[in-house]
Amino acid sequence: MVANPENRRVALFGQAVRAAGLPAPRVVSWADVLRCHGADFAADEIVRVDSPGENADVDRVLRGAQDPTRVEGSARWYAGFVAAVRSLRGGIRLDHPEDLATLFDKRLCHGVLHAAGVPVPASPTSGPRGRPVRGWDDVRASMREHRMARLFVKPAHGSSASGVLAVEAGGGGRIRATTSVELAADGGLYNSLRVRRYERERDIAAIVDALAPDGLHLERWLPKASQDGRAADLRVVVVAGRATHAVVRTSRSPLTNLHLGGRRGDLDTVREAVEAAGARWTDLLGVCERAAACFPRTLCVGVDLLPAVGWRRAAVGEVNAFGDLLPRLTGLPGSGAEGLDTYAAQVAALSSFTQHRTGTPHA
Repeated sequence: MVANPENRRVALFGQAVRAAGLPAPRVVSWADVLRCHGADFAADEIVRVDSPGENADVDRVLRGAQDPTRVEGSARWYAGFVAAVRSLRGGIRLDHPEDLATLFDKRLCHGVLHAAGVPVPASPTSGPRGRPVRGWDDVRASMREHRMARLFVKPAHGSSASGVLAVEAGGGGRIRATTSVELAADGGLYNSLRVRRYERERDIAAIVDALAPDGLHLERWLPKASQDGRAADLRVVVVAGRATHAVVRTSRSPLTNLHLGGRRGDLDTVREAVEAAGARWTDLLGVCERAAACFPRTLCVGVDLLPAVGWRRAAVGEVNAFGDLLPRLTGLPGSGAEGLDTYAAQVAALSSFTQHRTGTPHA
């Protein structure tokens, strides 16, 4: 297992492993991986890569920025992260290096999903042959060419909505962007817990131009279903191919992330709304499972599901390699993970997953 020993996600996974009576996972810190550029594991040793983003020191090294609140540097972060996970040797991987490389590039991930027939928002930057975005002028050109009056501009290698802008154009040349990015007087970009709006095009252009060298992904902004007057989407955890856990996220802004002021909605109400619309809840979960099936060498992913207005259809916004940090949330009825949190569900699935990967059961 590769991880920062102080990481909450790692600690919860370790607790689940020990509760199942399995040997305590081996912990190798990200600092050691970056310093030694590699680690050796026994052939039957379980290797789970951990998110380095929760360790400020590691994130600083990967990003090359002294201030951990800066948004810029995600391309350097991605290159260092991918090189590090590819340098690991041996073991049975729960997060395959090539899957991680795709999951942490929104353009590549979107292209893989689209090619597999998974419903996703339209995007001119999707896949390895997608249109590059060199700055705000390219965004404006794509908005005109593809008739996208509303779209999301996302750093290709970002997470937790860092650097994301929800852009909408109105009549008379008006433009507005909703984001958590704080544009400083010196032109620097900083992550903030406060969602704000920019209505001067030169400010929006300055943010996009500063982010463009790291790579940008554009997606059509799909109108989403609502709950209690708030836009709603879902984070669905898929373990070993099955949707096991789900949480509803609602917000009055386009950004539903809980750390940016979004709040949890009611899942039972969502199920009722889906069924009242003549759709099936299992079909929505099936969309998430189809997305996860694009990454069969990775045990667990977190899928951001975007239900359309009316609750009959849904699209996949993103697939997250480290989207399982939902403490105390137990499994969905009929998922096989009833009574289990996301980490216990993964441990319970280890035997079948490793058997599938290696052809022999894991003792």
